[in-house]
Amino acid sequence: MVRVRVPASTSNLGPGFDCLGLALELYNEVSVEPAAETLASPFMEAAAQAFFAASGAMPFPFRVEVRGDVPSARGLGSSVTVRLGVLMALNRLCGETLDQQRLFELGARLEGHPDNAAAACFGGFTVVQKRGGHLSQVLRYDVDPALKVVLCVPDFEIQTAEARKVLPSTYRREEVIDNLAGIAAVVAAFVSRNYRILRGAFTDQLHQPYRQTLIPFLPEVIAAGVKAGALGGFLSGSGSTIACLTLTREREVAEAMLAATPGRAAFTCTVGVDNAGAKLTNG
Repeated sequence: MVRVRVPASTSNLGPGFDCLGLALELYNEVSVEPAAETLASPFMEAAAQAFFAASGAMPFPFRVEVRGDVPSARGLGSSVTVRLGVLMALNRLCGETLDQQRLFELGARLEGHPDNAAAACFGGFTVVQKRGGHLSQVLRYDVDPALKVVLCVPDFEIQTAEARKVLPSTYRREEVIDNLAGIAAVVAAFVSRNYRILRGAFTDQLHQPYRQTLIPFLPEVIAAGVKAGALGGFLSGSGSTIACLTLTREREVAEAMLAATPGRAAFTCTVGVDNAGAKLTNG
């Protein structure tokens, strides 16, 4: 049996739609072992098929077990943790024929977008560059342990496909320019480790205003977190989780965010940033 620990991730970070990601100290552990017959969900089997096709390894039946703390369909990359875990475990069982970059590419293709896959695979703060719809490169940076991520997780799920349906097909030039400025500030903050640059940098015009129809209390929760001391906040991935980043007063930020949710139908947790990425834990 091979076990892989894969971190949750938050993506977009406001303006960085489909290109920015942050790995979190919140994990799923995926265990894979050969079996008499395959015991896995369809999307796990799809990951296996992608691995066998890419590696040229002989397919074999296997069993998958997933344990951990990453809530599903909450914008924290839960599907990536499983897909990447299956890919990495099968790769180990087959003699490590693929490198980490190739495994990331397979995971990103299966996901349909690369932001969570990059963060989960490589850890830290990640920037994914695409050209002509194809992955070009991934840049990653370690994050200071002092920076904490406060997560407010509502008690309802949002499927990524559903969240993408509410987005428009075109945007005004001014909206795109605003987002480009925000991305530049976010990247500058993480590269320089001057996280105070993040104040006001998470403003987004491309996806959060439209996804707010699915999470009406989004702006109130972010505003409450900022008022309590957070540097800023954003919708985590496609939601429903809302994230605030802070250097101080984590408890006060979490309490304020929870108080701003309707009926407090949510829970909060505070985590650091995982700088290691997905790792084999045995085998």
